[in-house]
Amino acid sequence: MNNSDLADTIAAAHAISKTDARKLVDGVFAAIADAAAKGEEVSLNGFGKFKVKDTPAREGRNPATGATIQIAASKKLSFAPAKAVKDKLNG
Repeated sequence: MNNSDLADTIAAAHAISKTDARKLVDGVFAAIADAAAKGEEVSLNGFGKFKVKDTPAREGRNPATGATIQIAASKKLSFAPAKAVKDKLNG
């Protein structure tokens, strides 16, 4: 399922236009991305949590040459599903 499919599903379920549904979907994802960029946790009851995790700088190896390289620190967005979602997936 992609953004358009999600918007189509929302439009059909709530009797709104596909254009309006697409704006809503894009707005939700933009709000989640903006909150994550600020380092905030986004918790959606019954669905899960989006958390920003810091990955420290570390040394790695170039697999082709075996040379040691420095891998820069970065931030990653992780998702932890809620129990209701886990239960739906597993049963």
